[in-house]
Amino acid sequence: MKGSPHFFCFSLYRKMIVNKEKVGLESSSISCCKIEICCPNSIRTVNESHHIKVHAVTHSFPSTIISCIESVPQDDHISRIEIANPEDGKSNSCTDASSSVVLRDVHISAQLMEDFLELAKGNTEKDLETCGILGASLKKNRFYVTTLIIPKQECTSSSCQASNEEEVFTIQNEYSLFPVGWIHTHPTQSCFMSSVDLHTHYSYQVMVPEAFAVVMAPTDTERSYGIFRLTEPGGMTVLKECQEEGFHPHKETSDGSSIYEHCTNVYKNSNLRFEIFDLR
Repeated sequence: MKGSPHFFCFSLYRKMIVNKEKVGLESSSISCCKIEICCPNSIRTVNESHHIKVHAVTHSFPSTIISCIESVPQDDHISRIEIANPEDGKSNSCTDASSSVVLRDVHISAQLMEDFLELAKGNTEKDLETCGILGASLKKNRFYVTTLIIPKQECTSSSCQASNEEEVFTIQNEYSLFPVGWIHTHPTQSCFMSSVDLHTHYSYQVMVPEAFAVVMAPTDTERSYGIFRLTEPGGMTVLKECQEEGFHPHKETSDGSSIYEHCTNVYKNSNLRFEIFDLR
């Protein structure tokens, strides 16, 4: 992915499922903001809503506005991210990490990842990348990814550049979301982090240590997706010192470790509610 979608890319458009009288919600002062109001009783459970509509306003799964994100225990609806071993194709749980930093757990819905892939389908069929921004709420020292934002963007077969970043600050302030990561597709490439992806991700992880990058690679038969982060201090130091742009090789880390690794602190949570904002 070329450049950075940056950690501020949140929607100017939204669809709120909320009772205006009970919550006292006033119409947003943001220009071009469309707000739709309906009764909270109409909210569907997380397992009942899988339909996606691609349009300029947001859609919910269901709305995070009135759906509190609970501090859920790690039971049957929470699981570690499974990764495929490139050598044998088998799935294994991420258990190893090089980070010397104590990372907070992050929960993300696998359905969010699938919905993003569906929304990116049009670009994927044209061999164009698509990127999205992940926003999270923090509760009891745990991050919950509650928001996916697909910004306006310029895409090629090997890059994706977000635009209209002025939209970002408004929503970031309004929702107080943490920029915990980003997601993008590799339409025809394998599941890995390119040198440009690493620079993009550095801007996230330098601000939020728990930030992660999701790569969706639908044509990779060994690993269709991966959830990565830069190693610390190795990878972070290499990226901090690198001044090159475009696709280029990076020097080795001082301790010989990999520049990036699979995340060990990210869990799939099937009960997690989220919203999708598509600005394209």
